Amino acid sequence: MAKLLLYLTLATSLIPLFSVAFSPENPTDRRVLVLVDDFTIKSSHSLYFGSLTSRGFQLEFKLADDPNIGLQRYGQYLYDALVLFCPSVDRFGGSIDVASIVDFVDSGHDLIVAVDSNASDLIREVATECGVDFDEDPAAMVIDHINYAVSNFDGDHTLIASDDFIKADVILGSKKIEAPVLFQGIGHSLNPANSLVLKVLSASSSAYSANPKSKLSNPPSLTGSAISFVSVVQARNNARILITGSLSMFSNRFFRSGVQKAGSSIKHEKSGNEQFLTEISKWVFHERGHLKAVNARHHKVGESDEPAIYRINDDLEYSVEIYEWSGASWEPYVSDDVQVQFYMMSPYVLKTLSTDQKGHYSAEFKVPDVYGVFQFKVEYQRLGYTSLSLSKQIPVRPYRHNEYERFLPAAYPYYGSAFSMMAGFFIFTIVHLYSK
Repeated sequence: MAKLLLYLTLATSLIPLFSVAFSPENPTDRRVLVLVDDFTIKSSHSLYFGSLTSRGFQLEFKLADDPNIGLQRYGQYLYDALVLFCPSVDRFGGSIDVASIVDFVDSGHDLIVAVDSNASDLIREVATECGVDFDEDPAAMVIDHINYAVSNFDGDHTLIASDDFIKADVILGSKKIEAPVLFQGIGHSLNPANSLVLKVLSASSSAYSANPKSKLSNPPSLTGSAISFVSVVQARNNARILITGSLSMFSNRFFRSGVQKAGSSIKHEKSGNEQFLTEISKWVFHERGHLKAVNARHHKVGESDEPAIYRINDDLEYSVEIYEWSGASWEPYVSDDVQVQFYMMSPYVLKTLSTDQKGHYSAEFKVPDVYGVFQFKVEYQRLGYTSLSLSKQIPVRPYRHNEYERFLPAAYPYYGSAFSMMAGFFIFTIVHLYSK
């Protein structure tokens, strides 16, 4: 009896942990594990963390080397997202390592990695697994002698005011970010073999990565627009990753700081960091840009039931409903580039779906004059949005022997020639028999 009570108590204590897991009906991450080097980050970056908690996220802070931390228990993940604000950690505590973080992302969960000039080899390895490479020089920082932020002292121009944003409203929101974003840290480049990585905030052509405390003896390895300040990844399983080389970007000091770009007379009372990082966190945590497709149907024109098989040259209609998650509810997704394929080895029909502006997409087309096993396929991939992949198999048969027309209009000339030949032969026979 005591063992039974122990099992019931354990199961009851785990229900709240598993009940907040990521679900297709509520895709926004809720339970977030934040790993830090020092708990002082909770206060120095409180504005950023406050913006997350105000939107309903449950943040759990742990030291990165805590021996009791873990991402899953009894085969179930305890968190929907992981935030690594621990650039100097040499070894994670508990059961967390690089492989477990990769598995966490492969399972469809999200990740934020922020480092600084003290980035350890362990954190660099995590970034490399995600498709970005930080400068190999541990003392290097991004320097820009043209696009630096004006301050009370000249400095080494490592405090950069950048406004080279990605042009994608789904990632950064529809409201324009007016003020430049302050960046101070290390730059990274994108792995050319990884097509899933995108630059969200890029360096200018005058930037380069080097040790600001020493003179250049060799050309820098990272220069110009090849340097990325902030990059994102959307994996094929729709997991999302944010990587940046500046942990200070998230700090209260940068959020509240005024900014004036060198060479500009415009001084902003507040940097664009708060707006930029708030908007991009909405994308990373699936509050924006998350699509779902439901009610995919097909039927003959004029009917409503789905048939088990089509006949060649049938007129059919395909329809599907697509919605986008707004952070609180599903809203109709409106676009003019959703297409359906009628596919067998290759697409025989490729049709753009029309929409009623309420999330319903449909198209009518004729079944090709080829029989076999076809598929209705919708493969939708658009920058910043989760990908959609729908497939429905349906066979197509030829005409039965009793379904062909008795007289084909196209064959009327042949019918006429056959009957005229018989009539001519009959006339020729009569004339030949009765002529003298």
